[in-house]
Amino acid sequence: MTPRLTSPQTLPPRLAEPPAPIPPAGARRAPAAPGLGAAGLATVLLGAFLPMLDFSIVNVALPTIDQDLVAGPAVLELVVAGYGIAFAVLLVLCGRLGDAFGRRRLFLVGAVSFAVTSLACGIAPTAWTLVAARAAQGASAALVLPQVLATITATTTGHRRARALSVYGAVGGIAVVIGQVAGGMMVSADLFGTGWRAIFLLNVPLALLAAVLAVRSVPESHAPRSAGVDLPGTVLLSAALLSLLLPLMEGRSTGWPLWSVMSLTAFPLLTAAFLLVELRAERAGRVPLLPLSLLRIPEMRRGLGIAVPFYMGFGGFMFVVAVMLQQGLHVGPVAAGWALVPMAVGYFTASLAGPRLVGLFGSRVITIGAVIQAAGLSLLIATALADWSHFSTLRMLPGAALAGVGQGFVSTPLFRVVLSRVPVDRAGVGSGVLATTQQSSLALGVATLGTTFLALSPSLGMGRALALVLALQAGGSLVVLWLSTRLPRTVG
Repeated sequence: MTPRLTSPQTLPPRLAEPPAPIPPAGARRAPAAPGLGAAGLATVLLGAFLPMLDFSIVNVALPTIDQDLVAGPAVLELVVAGYGIAFAVLLVLCGRLGDAFGRRRLFLVGAVSFAVTSLACGIAPTAWTLVAARAAQGASAALVLPQVLATITATTTGHRRARALSVYGAVGGIAVVIGQVAGGMMVSADLFGTGWRAIFLLNVPLALLAAVLAVRSVPESHAPRSAGVDLPGTVLLSAALLSLLLPLMEGRSTGWPLWSVMSLTAFPLLTAAFLLVELRAERAGRVPLLPLSLLRIPEMRRGLGIAVPFYMGFGGFMFVVAVMLQQGLHVGPVAAGWALVPMAVGYFTASLAGPRLVGLFGSRVITIGAVIQAAGLSLLIATALADWSHFSTLRMLPGAALAGVGQGFVSTPLFRVVLSRVPVDRAGVGSGVLATTQQSSLALGVATLGTTFLALSPSLGMGRALALVLALQAGGSLVVLWLSTRLPRTVG
């Protein structure tokens, strides 16, 4: 069993953060931020809910968008990919900016920007205009999300922080599931004749409401010292993520042209260059975009290792199920959305019980969740392989509900585990690293599992291709299971 570490002060010397440089005379040191009340927590959680909702809400609307704008497969994938890539690439930088200029200030800018860019998506006259607006919307989402985690970390302590982080983990997963349910309902409702545009226009009043509420209820907080912008690190991280995500998302639909192969080849080189630049910056006493010393904290390192396979599987599952239901079972957007209600109910139920169970069983709740998720996925695999001709949304119900329960038990405590021992002055960058890992993994899951499903379903058949993708996700659950046993049992 891993020894219990009760507070950051008990870290052994080899795990401790490097000493911070002494600020120059007259440098501004941020006062301790006032506490985050219930209204403030609800406000920042609304801010987190909207970007996560928009990651998946577009999935069931893609066929309607294609009919209306004559987009074609490659452009439709960019509608999804443009948002996810811009979101993932800018998260760490925006976390750093929040540390320097004020987290509430960046939250306000991001919420207003999200409203404006959502409006641009909702009134986009052409497919390529929608792609550009979606990329801008992803950039706005990146301004909002790391400020939420950093504000919670900087303005709460003890039990209140633990509960707030648990609720945040629940909100993120539920938003992705609800996105597809709400998307299907809104497309079919054709509110005021807006069709698919309503899924974006809905964001406008909600994002503006979050901004207004934040002015009164969210306290301002800064890092104790301003670190500035790590330009080389920002450029290299952006280039590395783009070199991986863009070809994976666009390569299949464009026939894997030479640029996609060259881009994937460049990914490990750019990643190595990024890590080298960040390591040298930290050794020189500067504050890099990603302080690698954060990875010396066991909860951060192992928690990020869990986040990658878990969110890859989660993102891929949501995309594949949306395609399978509409193209394989030929159900409408409403039925496609409602098919995931059992998963949402299971996820929500587990999320409500999660904080109490973490208090009793610690990080072993993640282990239990991984087992339950694997069981649910196995049941779905058996259902798909048994008799595909009679496969239906009703037959999906037991496996989807069980998988949802498992996912709730993994996701709810994960954010609490990863951020439990990140120093307050690095709350923004720690939150940005975690959010980047989450969003990159969701996008990577759509790219890898989605591409695998679309490539194999013509030859294997829809049922077998679905079973294969679910088996890959179940394999990821086993990785989560193994890594979770290496976490400190006691969660701070």
